[in-house]
Amino acid sequence: MKAFLFGWNPIKFAWDNIDHDIEKLKTTGELIDNWSVASHKTIKPGDRAYIVRLGAEPRGIFASGSIKSEPYVAFRKGRHYHRIEIALDVLLNPDKEHILTFDVLKTGNLAEQTWAPQASGISIRPHLVDELEGVWLNFLADTYYGQI
Repeated sequence: MKAFLFGWNPIKFAWDNIDHDIEKLKTTGELIDNWSVASHKTIKPGDRAYIVRLGAEPRGIFASGSIKSEPYVAFRKGRHYHRIEIALDVLLNPDKEHILTFDVLKTGNLAEQTWAPQASGISIRPHLVDELEGVWLNFLADTYYGQI
């Protein structure tokens, strides 16, 4: 399985309805959002997606999902860029909930990956994908599922 890292910087782009989106995901089991993607030539529907908070603390992964669409061209502010749709399966509010922080992501083998990319939608190194998924699932199980 291939995986890609998408960046979100709350300083540059407010996610005003994140609590509503979290509730929608919990109640309906579905939340689809679109993101810009740098790796538009290699990304495919079914690939794994992780969203990392950048710019403001806490920084780290706070959402995951799967790619739902082929890349498509969008136009904004005088330039063309590629976007894809992501079906989120986990969405946490970094201002209210624990997220998988850089402290963890920058340890062991995972330290080989760039976790603060300059472009959104970069490829995660193939040999790290399974390890990242395991660390993410363990983090969720330890932090959230034990509280239910």
